[in-house]
Amino acid sequence: MALELALFARFGLEVELNREVGWATIRDKIIYGELDAAHAPAGTAIAATLGLGCIPTPCVTGLVLNLHGNAVTLSEQLWRDGVRDGGTLRELIGTRAEPMTFGVAFQFSSHNFLLRCWLRANGIDPDRDVRLVVIPPAQMFANLEAGHLDGYCVGEPWNSLAVLSRRGWCVAASEDIARNHPEKVLMVREDFAEERAPEHVALVAALLEACRFCDQPENRERVIETLALPEYVNAPIHALRMSMCGSFDFGHGRIEKYPDFNVFSRNGANEPDARKAAWVLDMMERSGVLPDRSLISASTVQRIFRTDIYDSARTLLAARGASI
Repeated sequence: MALELALFARFGLEVELNREVGWATIRDKIIYGELDAAHAPAGTAIAATLGLGCIPTPCVTGLVLNLHGNAVTLSEQLWRDGVRDGGTLRELIGTRAEPMTFGVAFQFSSHNFLLRCWLRANGIDPDRDVRLVVIPPAQMFANLEAGHLDGYCVGEPWNSLAVLSRRGWCVAASEDIARNHPEKVLMVREDFAEERAPEHVALVAALLEACRFCDQPENRERVIETLALPEYVNAPIHALRMSMCGSFDFGHGRIEKYPDFNVFSRNGANEPDARKAAWVLDMMERSGVLPDRSLISASTVQRIFRTDIYDSARTLLAARGASI
């Protein structure tokens, strides 16, 4: 939306958007300088800095782009088998000789963390009772439809696409699993943030203004229509609308009010503060992707989640009198 609303240009920036196939690709392109900045799962900046699954590369974020936005989807076959919630899923798992397979979008993303939390809360051991596999978000639905997955945790619209096609149904939204959890961040290499600081702050300011625009209910239809375009999400507009208009269709007649299914600005969403960093670290440790919490010090966390950059962007916004 920052591009569509000419916010980048307002801050003197020329920005080219590139759609990538998955989060590991985005991480690697940041590391090797093929991308200057990226929309990325909150855990990615920490993982890249520590060299978890990649070459150690100091990365930072000066902006959290949103809270929530995900759901856990189960296959229609599981519904036919009598599953209605986590408890009945646990009972069915106990009768199976082979483990069920569930998809997550990235090892270091909230999708992995949230699914594990939901499974554990329902007495299911994510490392023993089921099999978790990494699948790019846009490929989740196709794998569910083909029978390769019994379920998944992913962002929208890939849950709603399953509901609309009656190939799956949602059993939980991320707001229910971990309220106010950070989702995506703006991720850059630390050297980019230092060497091109004015551009970086301007970039954060433009995106912060875009976040404010996206959070306004009266703007949601324009956001939905933009996301549906082939160069962006390229998904059915009805699927995109299902989580963006204040209610959410879980499938099988369950429609509930969810005004905070997607939070882009309100509730202090955008500040990369210590509380959000702590949640990400806790989830990384509990999921096993961070083998030793002592690998990362408090000072290192502060160098990754940069409230100073965020504050500079807010100051720039105030000085410009920026408003949509």
